Amino acid sequence: MKKLCLAIMVAFFLAIGVNAQAEEFQVAVAANFTKPAEDIAKAFEKKTGHKAILTFGPTGGLATQIRQEGPFAVFLAADSATPEKLENEKLTKPGSRFTYAKGALALWSKTEGYVDAKGDVLKKNKFKKLGVADPKLAPYGKAAYEVLAKLGLDKKVESKIVTGNNITQAFQFAETGNAELAFIAWSQVCKDGKLTSGSVWNVPADLYSPILQDLVILKPGLKSKAVQAFADYVKSDPEAEKIILSYGYELQK
Repeated sequence: MKKLCLAIMVAFFLAIGVNAQAEEFQVAVAANFTKPAEDIAKAFEKKTGHKAILTFGPTGGLATQIRQEGPFAVFLAADSATPEKLENEKLTKPGSRFTYAKGALALWSKTEGYVDAKGDVLKKNKFKKLGVADPKLAPYGKAAYEVLAKLGLDKKVESKIVTGNNITQAFQFAETGNAELAFIAWSQVCKDGKLTSGSVWNVPADLYSPILQDLVILKPGLKSKAVQAFADYVKSDPEAEKIILSYGYELQK
């Protein structure tokens, strides 16, 4: 009985020690990476005890908050250019930037069979509204406009475009029926490599610039071991890699 009580007390004090060392920190996350980031944060907390508090938004909008001394310790952007600019502005931890995922653009409708496998629904131009994220704020919106330009459709569908502040809002336009179609991140409707609902055209990668998404540690996280542990977890932990791949992203090694 004494041994059992002693074991319980030891476990209790060990738990207190772990909790005492646990940290909370703020993470800015590009909207396209919402679902995988939520899964990663949960898995990371379970493994380490550290809690990553996530804020989602367009990459450009989050960068503005960072420049205005927002509380973020880590930034998971939807491109590589924005973190590089912050790096050049001395707002990051030197040497901390890396590409954590390569994204993919998709054209999606909530209606099954509406979008064909070759994207001809765009060329037929019979839809009324097309959701697209703001290209000035969201890299996926910029990629969508590149696709339209390469297909010679940018002027033809210009009047039908409804613009979202981020890729989540573009998705919501199509999800709620306010637009028949939307350019979204493949990850928003992908789980374990499969389409979760509706119909989709996975846009060929040669129609838009590569969407290389970078993580960088910001000044508020400069000296935090928990923040560095989170960055390392995203970068190389098999558990995190599995989550990223399950949402249709590619890894850049």
